[in-house]
Amino acid sequence: MSHESFQGRIGRTAGDSEPWWPPEPRPAAGAPNVVVIVFDDVGFAQWGCYGSTLATPRIDALAAAGLRFTNFHTTALCSPTRACMLTGRNHHAVGMRAISNFDTGFPNMRGAIPKSAATLAEVLRAQGYGTFMVGKWHLAPMHEAGPAGPFRNWPLGRGFDRFYGFLQGETDQFRPELVQDNHYVDAPARAEDGYHLTEDLVDRAIAYASDHVSAAPDRPFFTYLAFGACHAPHQAPDAYLARWRGRFDAGWDVMREHWFERQKAMGVVPPETVLPPPNPGVPAWNELTDNERRFAARLMEAFAAFLEHTDEHLGRYVDALREMGQLDNTLLVVMSDNGASQEGGRTGILDEMMYFNGMKQDVDQAVERLDLIGTADSHTNYPWGWAMCGNTPLKRYKQNTHAGGVRDPFVVHWPARMKDAGGVRRQFHHVVDIAPTVLEILGIAAPAEVDGVPQQPMHGTSMAYALADDAAGMPTRKRTQYFEMFGHRGLWHEGWKAVCFHKPGTDYDAEAWELYHADVDASEATDLAAVHPERLRTLVALWWEEAARHGVLPLDDRRGAELFRSAQARGGAGARRDRWVLYPPVSRYNADVAPSTGARPFVLSADIELGEGRNGAIVARGSSNGGFALYVRERRLVFDYNHFHAHTHVVSDAELPSGPCTVGLRMARDGKSGTATLLLDGAEIGSVTIPEMAAMVSSTGMDVGRSTAPVCHDYAPPFEFEGRIRRVVFDIAPRTPKTERREALSTERKVQGQQ
Repeated sequence: MSHESFQGRIGRTAGDSEPWWPPEPRPAAGAPNVVVIVFDDVGFAQWGCYGSTLATPRIDALAAAGLRFTNFHTTALCSPTRACMLTGRNHHAVGMRAISNFDTGFPNMRGAIPKSAATLAEVLRAQGYGTFMVGKWHLAPMHEAGPAGPFRNWPLGRGFDRFYGFLQGETDQFRPELVQDNHYVDAPARAEDGYHLTEDLVDRAIAYASDHVSAAPDRPFFTYLAFGACHAPHQAPDAYLARWRGRFDAGWDVMREHWFERQKAMGVVPPETVLPPPNPGVPAWNELTDNERRFAARLMEAFAAFLEHTDEHLGRYVDALREMGQLDNTLLVVMSDNGASQEGGRTGILDEMMYFNGMKQDVDQAVERLDLIGTADSHTNYPWGWAMCGNTPLKRYKQNTHAGGVRDPFVVHWPARMKDAGGVRRQFHHVVDIAPTVLEILGIAAPAEVDGVPQQPMHGTSMAYALADDAAGMPTRKRTQYFEMFGHRGLWHEGWKAVCFHKPGTDYDAEAWELYHADVDASEATDLAAVHPERLRTLVALWWEEAARHGVLPLDDRRGAELFRSAQARGGAGARRDRWVLYPPVSRYNADVAPSTGARPFVLSADIELGEGRNGAIVARGSSNGGFALYVRERRLVFDYNHFHAHTHVVSDAELPSGPCTVGLRMARDGKSGTATLLLDGAEIGSVTIPEMAAMVSSTGMDVGRSTAPVCHDYAPPFEFEGRIRRVVFDIAPRTPKTERREALSTERKVQGQQ
């Protein structure tokens, strides 16, 4: 501290001086803890308290003791919704038009929140709150998500004191790619020993709270707990999977009708609400083949098990807050980030990477592996029909600006202040309203400047009025909210909604808009565009005004190679990089920063010294669902290529020496097939033809000197190398137009799958 800011008096000695201590930031007396719990890809109907017959008793109990909002909205996608929630600003205005994997070179899509939009964590920490983030982040550019950062957009760089979770849009629930604070870490246990990420996240959230309450009981805390559930992969412990066997055999048509009737009986939607026809492309259940029905039902069972398991552990977190004496004065929000996912396609997916590689799921083959669904050896997502059911009674899905993409469950629980237990609130609100609500409740003004950076104005409207016990019949205080995602557009204004479904490449001005009287048509069933053309024109014009005001422009529906090239132009880790030199020990490389070996030939060489060792991984990329591994087994060099559980395996002709040597792998590509050649000091020691190879090997990253996720069943993780690896070098063939197209296509599909 400079002498200029010191407010005491400095004399020649302490005796003739006056000490002074700068005041510590302190929240107001009685200020509540704030906990925001976010589910991923959970549709409007999928919690029991919103009409489903799925098992969510702990969320239902929070709703019964708190409030359910039935007209709450999000952005239709995960990263944008989370950016809105944390900042109180619209997602385009904070550089998060879509997910953080993109940087298009325009201000509305940077993949990171600018410093001009401070997060709730930054604001609350400055007021004396402890701040903790647990779970899915997905708000840092993916090229910054490697072990060297930069860390400015990781949680600790955006106001959180502690972080434990994952940086990407999804992760394997049994073998996650975990980060603690600013470094990658191993999971504390193995899948084979019963580990599951949801349980681990809740353990950590409880530990952060108990540490804080024990050490600083006079200071409240802010916890952002973001589950991987229920984003793909849908994975749950075996006991939970078994509970749902046969529960969905009646199909989505029957289930959708049943859930709709429950919603009307529960008051989730008005009794006059109409159930719209099925979404385009969704077949009737009885039109499916027997195998398609078996496959679809089992995929839904995995989703239900995943949700039930997560609900149970959410309840464990709530119980812990209660035991600490913190629950009554905790403002606790439980929400979803967007509607149910359409990314499983018409039939659903057993191996998600098949979609990324442009391969159609063969259902007749998939049913031969039904018992893998939901386990560590699957990476599943359910079909459109179940997503449509999950969004009952709303149209379309996540990614779309119709209600099925943007209208989501939202529960608020705060016993110390809310007495209207079980109340329903129908006021229109949006995720951008959460931050202003929290600040109003805490009596904190939105700061004009944070860390010397002038702040954007907040765009949200506080919902605090709607928490009052007599607020059920109050009109909304929100007047207008725009929507935009991938060119899909929408505008809610004073009880009416205009919405447009966009097909990529279509002239925006030539597309038809729909018009709904949202205040009386909860399901957007009756299009009034022809009845009120002037009102529709007014709302469309207002959408363009809002778009200009909030940085929505330019509209951008690009896909594939164009987006890939824009991402490469951005630079960052790995961009246009064809040579990698790694010096073990190195941390895990996630899929977005690992060497790009999928679509191009490459040579991998490793300088090793086996010594007395006999086994261990040199390089492992992917998991049991797909990938490759170069390793030593009983002193022989081994390569395994896992193409959706079809293994190509080669073992060296001779044992490796004990002393220093260079081993390697030369991978040649010939269209979709390839040849893998093992090398020892430059000489060939084994070779095998790989019948089919993927352009994108895996969404799981890469290890050097170990294998945290087993690519094959020839070894068990962590399978650490027993000798010494001095360095590992990847020399990757330069991109050609053909390989760039392959990488672009796989990148596009990967990004869509993480949305």
